[in-house]
Amino acid sequence: MSHENENFRDSIGTINEDGKRNVIYPKKPKGKFTNYRTYLSWVLIAFLFAAPFIKINGNQFLLFNVLDRKFNIFGQPFWPQDFYLLVLSMLVGVVFVILFTVIFGRIFCGWICPQTIFMEMVFRKVEYAIEGDRTKQIKLDNQEWNAEKIGKKSLKWTIFFIISFLISNAFLAYFIGGDTLIQHIKEGPAAHMGTLIKLLIFTGVFYFVFAWFREQACIIVCPYGRLQGVLLDNKSINVAYDHERGEGRQKLRKHEDRDAKELGDCIDCNQCVLVCPTGIDIRNGTQMECVNCTACIDACDAIMDRVGFDKGLIRYASEDDIEKGEKFSFNTRIISYTVVLSLMLAFLVTLIFLRNDVQSTILRLPGQLYITKGDSIQNVYTYKLINKTNNTYNDLKIKLLSHPGNIKVVEGIINLEKSQLHEGTLFIKIAKKDINSSKEKLKIGIFLEGEMIETDKTNFPAPLQVN
Repeated sequence: MSHENENFRDSIGTINEDGKRNVIYPKKPKGKFTNYRTYLSWVLIAFLFAAPFIKINGNQFLLFNVLDRKFNIFGQPFWPQDFYLLVLSMLVGVVFVILFTVIFGRIFCGWICPQTIFMEMVFRKVEYAIEGDRTKQIKLDNQEWNAEKIGKKSLKWTIFFIISFLISNAFLAYFIGGDTLIQHIKEGPAAHMGTLIKLLIFTGVFYFVFAWFREQACIIVCPYGRLQGVLLDNKSINVAYDHERGEGRQKLRKHEDRDAKELGDCIDCNQCVLVCPTGIDIRNGTQMECVNCTACIDACDAIMDRVGFDKGLIRYASEDDIEKGEKFSFNTRIISYTVVLSLMLAFLVTLIFLRNDVQSTILRLPGQLYITKGDSIQNVYTYKLINKTNNTYNDLKIKLLSHPGNIKVVEGIINLEKSQLHEGTLFIKIAKKDINSSKEKLKIGIFLEGEMIETDKTNFPAPLQVN
């Protein structure tokens, strides 16, 4: 496709030539893909609001409690000691996004991204219901402030605020827990002013984004649009205009022989531009602002069907598909990404399955020297036991594995509740004759009903010469 004039790439659709905000009034989209996106958005929104209240074996399905350092992923508890799993998961996610973008472009933004879903499937639909479609919205914004305008704007802004407040509550439940949020609601805002202030701050942020900032979040703030410019190639599938079939474009005239004049199928109706939520012209080619929302596909297909042309002038296609008729195939780059992703995913799954149910950390108490007791040396330690399961472990035993000796737990009996952290103090005493250095290496086992479920290592300070 030849672009002799690509000045459109020097600016974005939401800013005019004077550098001021160019408000986008997208026409209400209708069609097959819009329906599919609507159904998917219902599922995703329902999941977003339900996930903090779904429990598996008593654990919240998804929890990211940073302050208490407690995380639940798909009902399984994770602790700060599992941070390496989180890092690896993020790396897997990055590689997956890269692979997904290389193949399908920015389809995530149009179909799954919460920003697009809430903007187009919730807030925009409220706007259409109250203010009407594109033409009525422009007319309303341009008219003087009267009873009609004040009433419609007040109603819209009020509903926007309520929706933003509900979204804030849903997101807060992911961080403090669904049960905690319900308890705070029952006890009232006066008893939890800190929580209320946080909710109002996040409500203000969401309200600002969806009521005013809108599509600029995708264009200006989100780095994904710029990332795709690096990842895409001629084989990547995007929402694309078939310039081979559509050019040269010209308005449709009655009884005109377009084939004789070598005119393309594009009748320059501009409907693909009017429905675009980011204000671009898809006929200019792949652009950073395009979020692959498919609104232009539905608009173009409706026009093609009306004038008797084949659908698909705008469709999901790669540049090679449009120019050369080459369908998608796995190239070396995609195969490489797929292999790397598969290996990383296999490694992550292996680490998760090999993760111990109970993790121990035994450290010598800082600032304390060893104590000589007759023919033995004694040191004091602190220990932490983390239960990463939904089971309760009672009467755990801590024993020395590497040396003959004695371990005395101050608390006596160790009971470990499900998904809980237990801390305590213990003394380790070893005979002098069994110590060979001033910093002996000890191996310690954690036992449940005679079965060892975890091991740990620590140092045992002693005099330079103990024998």
